[in-house]
Amino acid sequence: MKSLFLTLFIGFSLWASAQNKITGTVTDTNNQSLSNVIVSLPEIHKETITDKEGKYGITNLPNGTFTVVFSLVGYTTKTGSITLSGKEIQWNVALEESIIHMDEVIVSTAFNKLQSQNVMKVEHAGLKSLQQKGAATLIDGLATIPGVAQVSTGTAIGKPVIRGLSGNRVLVYSQGVRLENQQFGEEHGLGLNDAGVESVEVIKGPASLLYGSDALGGVLYFNPEKFANPKEFKADFGQRFFSNTLGSNTTLGLKTSTENWKFSVRGSYNTHADYQIPDGDRVTNTRYNETDLKSGIGYSNSSFSSVLRYNFNKLDLGIPENGIAQQSTSHNTQFPRQAVNNHILSLHNNFYFKNSKLDVDLGYLYNDRSEFEDSNVANLHMKLSTLNYDLKYYLPKTGRIETIVGIQGMHQTNTNSGEEYLIPDAQTNDFGIFGTANYEWGKNVLQAGLRFDNRKVTTEEHGIEGNEGYFAAIDKNFDSFNASLGYKTNLAQDFTLRLNIASGFRAPNLAELTSNGVHEGSNRYEIGNADLQNEQNLQTDLNLEYKSTHFEVFANGFYNHINHYIFISPNGNVIDGNNVYDYVQENARLYGGEAGIHFHPHPLDWLHFTSSFETVIGQKDNGDYLPLIPANKWNNTFRGEFNIKNWWKEGFATINIESTFAQNNHSAFETRTPDYTLINLGLGGKISLGKSVFQLNLNANNLSNKTYISHLSRLKSDGIPNIGRTFVLGISFMI
Repeated sequence: MKSLFLTLFIGFSLWASAQNKITGTVTDTNNQSLSNVIVSLPEIHKETITDKEGKYGITNLPNGTFTVVFSLVGYTTKTGSITLSGKEIQWNVALEESIIHMDEVIVSTAFNKLQSQNVMKVEHAGLKSLQQKGAATLIDGLATIPGVAQVSTGTAIGKPVIRGLSGNRVLVYSQGVRLENQQFGEEHGLGLNDAGVESVEVIKGPASLLYGSDALGGVLYFNPEKFANPKEFKADFGQRFFSNTLGSNTTLGLKTSTENWKFSVRGSYNTHADYQIPDGDRVTNTRYNETDLKSGIGYSNSSFSSVLRYNFNKLDLGIPENGIAQQSTSHNTQFPRQAVNNHILSLHNNFYFKNSKLDVDLGYLYNDRSEFEDSNVANLHMKLSTLNYDLKYYLPKTGRIETIVGIQGMHQTNTNSGEEYLIPDAQTNDFGIFGTANYEWGKNVLQAGLRFDNRKVTTEEHGIEGNEGYFAAIDKNFDSFNASLGYKTNLAQDFTLRLNIASGFRAPNLAELTSNGVHEGSNRYEIGNADLQNEQNLQTDLNLEYKSTHFEVFANGFYNHINHYIFISPNGNVIDGNNVYDYVQENARLYGGEAGIHFHPHPLDWLHFTSSFETVIGQKDNGDYLPLIPANKWNNTFRGEFNIKNWWKEGFATINIESTFAQNNHSAFETRTPDYTLINLGLGGKISLGKSVFQLNLNANNLSNKTYISHLSRLKSDGIPNIGRTFVLGISFMI
């Protein structure tokens, strides 16, 4: 730790005192001023927007060479490189119209490149676009992204699935730090609220090079909402209503900034009754209530920037055990229920030197999870404390080569105070060191990296040997070397190829190593295995994309081989009426991909048609199918965009037809799931009534009130359908 402080002190002494500034005007190709153009320097997290005359200005910039990005919906994103050395630079830019897409800066990958420059295909979705689809929760919105699904328990609990992998195989990042919330549990959801989230990035494939253990299947990276621009004060209010669950979601946000300081705070409250199935019955105790608070404070100057964020999330969740029983529209949860308090504190620092940069991310997470069976005394009470650190040093650029070296680590403790134990008291310590380089020439980009990780797990003995709930003490080390290699090129104008080969790993979690008892909600007696090895995978990805003014097409294919895949298997014994399952390992493979088009016909400039298909097959080496593999899905959307005079702007109307195929490739412990088709409608835009301006969204999901059961629903074994028809009304406005 002393060496870290010494490094930072030396860095402070080397800072330059230059006050660089960029100003200019942004127009279209007809020399007409463009307002609300986002002008950003992603490498140093600086951003502003153009005013009504198309003018912009960014101050307090460090010395060095940086990429500047100009982006506006409906226009081609423009980038350029600029060298700052203690003076003001004027830069005027003209943007060309491009109806179909806007290039995005990808934060979750190593070098924060634009998607068009990135060697890896990363899905990027703004939360506003997900909410326009009528999603009730954050995980509902994520499940509309090709290659992403969810394992759900009613409407309250959802766990992300990326190309057939879920649980501890998918890593979630929020506020720049890894989310740790006992995600091994089947009844443990994402635990994040969409309020105060700007966008999400999805890495579909092993990302252990940057993120270490648990990123074997992919990463969900949530970007927090941006601060206000300098000298601005903004306040907004949003309200959504959900007919099916008689639910509501309320949010209020405030933010302001000076040239150096930034402040934000947002609170939200989410409440839902039991969800209703198409025949009119409600699924008992699927109700839930959620309180969420997010706040942030930032400071930046020409040499340094720092952002401190805090998120408190409180969940009161009903656990459905009796299926369709007592009918009620109450929002008060019954027994059994969960109470989860989650705290995330993160500190993100950037230190700018003459030709290099140091990023220091620190995070502290505290997850307090209680389960109440039949009284207000918790049967199960787990407290998880996690301290994360992540240091990345961006070396001075050498010719066309950019290089990053870094270290990451985690110290985690789990303690129990209830009568029941799912996992023992334990400590987990991670340490990783890595390096990665990016080489760009012409229309080609090559990126490679190497990493070493160590995870140490120690647990305490608990209980009486030979009895249920006994945990033997373990002291285990898990080591892994991983590498990645990616290549991107333009085969022709507007035609891009990306090829990536990467390895990843996942150390066994505490439940897999130590379980000895009936797992809540599973109705099975699970026995862990302290001799489990790392899961180690190697995945190959191929991405082809063609983008023109009026047409896009993409095809993504992958093959993922996993050594020592961990799963549970019945051993034929029965304890207290529950079948006994062991945690075992076997090699496995997953393969499939996504393909789609986006067509914007000319001269029907108001019309968009998108279509995507996704498929994944998961098998063990003996040919048996893996559990929890999502069914093939075909998604089609017609979207019309319009303006009605001056009172309805940015208007849209959508018709979505979501066809899910029958899942016949199920594991031995699952059953076949029939096919189904859902029809969803959407309408919205920015409406002006006098001096009042508000954003309106109206959705009708499952319009035909189709009775269906998702293959990944945990209520499927009880024959309980998913949610029926629901109308969603959302209104938001600036105060």
